[in-house]
Amino acid sequence: MVRTLRSAIEGGKVAHAYLFSGPRGSGKTSAAKIFARCMNCERGPTAEPDNTCAACVAMLEGTALDVLEIDAASNRGIDEIRSLRDAVKFPPSVMRKKIYIIDEAHMLTKEGANAFLKTLEEPPEHALFILATTEPERLPITILSRCQRYAFRRIAIPVMIERMREIAAAENIAVEESALAAIAYRADGGLRDALTMLEQAAAYGDGRVDAAAIESAFGSNGREMALRLRDDVLRRDAGAMLRTIEEASDAGIEPATLLRALLGAMRNLLVARIDPDLLARDSAPEDAAEATARAQEIESTTVLPLLRVLTDAATLARGGDARL
Repeated sequence: MVRTLRSAIEGGKVAHAYLFSGPRGSGKTSAAKIFARCMNCERGPTAEPDNTCAACVAMLEGTALDVLEIDAASNRGIDEIRSLRDAVKFPPSVMRKKIYIIDEAHMLTKEGANAFLKTLEEPPEHALFILATTEPERLPITILSRCQRYAFRRIAIPVMIERMREIAAAENIAVEESALAAIAYRADGGLRDALTMLEQAAAYGDGRVDAAAIESAFGSNGREMALRLRDDVLRRDAGAMLRTIEEASDAGIEPATLLRALLGAMRNLLVARIDPDLLARDSAPEDAAEATARAQEIESTTVLPLLRVLTDAATLARGGDARL
């Protein structure tokens, strides 16, 4: 995605409308703001904005008149879109392009989307639109077909840990590696959520963050209990299984949450046997190493039936089946 956008900027083939879609906290709006700086940097258009020129500084501070960030959730009706359509006709005041970043674009009403469509069909040369959404399927196909689409993915656990480590060092936050992993797993691929939790945990722990502080601040996410339960299952120790489940319940972990975590732990064992490098790309380093070592002690034929049983149980739980 980055390579394609770089090539478009360097080759002078920038489209008039882009759609950035993907899960929350995956960088859609941040990427849109970076793209805006690429287009309006005084050295540009360039794939490497200097972030020091007057245009870049204005955009970084949010004071640029020609880069407008619009929340479609609160500006979703036909009247607001008509106002946008009238304003887009005027050229930018000081910058190269007038850029509209429309966040939560799927929240546009049907009438608002239809009014916006006319602008997308015949945009002025000086205008560029970047739509960001977590639910692209809710946008009309007529709008989708007029945008270049880029799908953002969940951010990998190791990437989030490394970024949080950098920020913690810059902010003088003493944080343990186990705490970084615990935050990354809870964030579920969203870096914004991870950074919010890191900030909250730092305040909770008075500048020092460890795994215990994460547990106290946000409660247990069931990962440690799931690993214990995984080993209980593999040992076929029914008594230990019941005790672990009881402890998890006493800790406030929902059965469905524990089931999903156990399913993930079993899945990691299977992946570790087939391709340890793949597991390392989506797990904390110590977790990937532990799962890889544990996977060498068992056979795939042991894990596969367990995965089937757990998957069926998760399906029944979602459906509220009385047989569960």
